Amino acid sequence: MAFSDDLGDKNLRSMARWRSTARVLVEALPFILQYDQKIVVVKFGGNAMSEESASDFSQDIVLMKQTGMEPIVVHGGGPQIGAMLKKLAIPSQFIDGLRVTDKAAMEVVEMVLTGSINKQIVTGINAAGGHAIGLSGTDANLVVARKLERMKIDPETHQSKPVDLGFVGEPEEINPEVLRTFLKSDLIPVIAPVGVGRHGESYNINADTVAGAVAGATQAERLVLLTDVEGVLDKDGKLIGKLSLSEARTLIADGTISGGMIPKIETAIEAVESGVSAAVILDGRIPHVLLLELFTQHGAGTLITAE
Repeated sequence: MAFSDDLGDKNLRSMARWRSTARVLVEALPFILQYDQKIVVVKFGGNAMSEESASDFSQDIVLMKQTGMEPIVVHGGGPQIGAMLKKLAIPSQFIDGLRVTDKAAMEVVEMVLTGSINKQIVTGINAAGGHAIGLSGTDANLVVARKLERMKIDPETHQSKPVDLGFVGEPEEINPEVLRTFLKSDLIPVIAPVGVGRHGESYNINADTVAGAVAGATQAERLVLLTDVEGVLDKDGKLIGKLSLSEARTLIADGTISGGMIPKIETAIEAVESGVSAAVILDGRIPHVLLLELFTQHGAGTLITAE
């Protein structure tokens, strides 16, 4: 009799779990319909690229594709580039958060981004059941770039002077037709942020910047920037769930948004101004954070919208 009772309890617990799963699927349905055949650009990089996070990320991207979304992945790789430069004894320095990239460093950047990290992400997505294809901004002139120009105040003369960052670039033109060719199929583009200049030279470009430019050029429904913080925090350290463009600019001006979060917010602002419906900054260390953001009412991180 006790055995029968235990079996009944076990069946009830199993049924409860399945009912819970069914509720989750039903709650996700409106969001699946909302994003059907819509482009979602996801930037993946930095400290969010741990082995465990990469596995969750791959599964999320495959599920997005299978539910009708058109995901485009743009990845970074700053820590990996820094480690390889150190291993090869190539000096590396930063100016205003940007890595000065001479010819020797540029060769390492291309090797790490396009030859190592890109293929790891592609392999991970394919292992999760997807069909990913690795690209660089140099492929088919996907990302045409120009040399990034920066000015800096000379501490001695107090005059502004140009700073040479080497082969550091910024997107000048995005060729969205290259991506649409893949999106019409079951392929998932995975883009390394290396651009090509007008004379065939390669440029190292910030991955957030490339993701924002790609989102704008493809008129994406959503730009997702995965990082290693939960989002934008107010002065009390609490997460801000949603910001309009004007509110985001105000928080930058009063110092609430500072440091490395500023370029991410600026990328989000530019993307929304370019026609992207919304941009969101998420903590990529949270398991399946993409699904939480896209398929639930609550969402996660900080959402930036026009109003």
